[in-house]
Amino acid sequence: MDAKDRQILRALQRNARATNLEIAAEVNLSPSPCLRRIRLLEESGAIQGYRAMVDARAYGLPVTVFIRIRLENHGAETVRHFETRVRALEQVLECHLMTGPADYLLRVMVAGLDDYEDFIRNRVHSIGGISSIDSSFVYGTIKNTGVFPPLD
Repeated sequence: MDAKDRQILRALQRNARATNLEIAAEVNLSPSPCLRRIRLLEESGAIQGYRAMVDARAYGLPVTVFIRIRLENHGAETVRHFETRVRALEQVLECHLMTGPADYLLRVMVAGLDDYEDFIRNRVHSIGGISSIDSSFVYGTIKNTGVFPPLD
């Protein structure tokens, strides 16, 4: 991947609905080579898909929670079981394996505190093998972007 490919990717991250002509103009390429590069980026897996950015409040999920989870042990079966179960939870938008005091960091979206309590009590606790759960509620967002920083 070269600098021009990264320019194309950033342009698509800013606006995935832009036409090929618009992207080509933005990255200073003619349309044909631009489209060829986009197709190669898709085929290589560098572009994994296209998504709509949706307002969570308008959708009905105004509460975002970051949850730090520590497992009781790190045996292969415990880890596999936890990760399999978390992948199946629709409220979990992201799950990251972490260094530091927590093993996992989850980003969860719910409609309210009652839904959060239900999520923890009936979905997370039932996974088992968890030694601690520490939650932080988002009450404001300063920056939220899907555009990677330039490498140049």
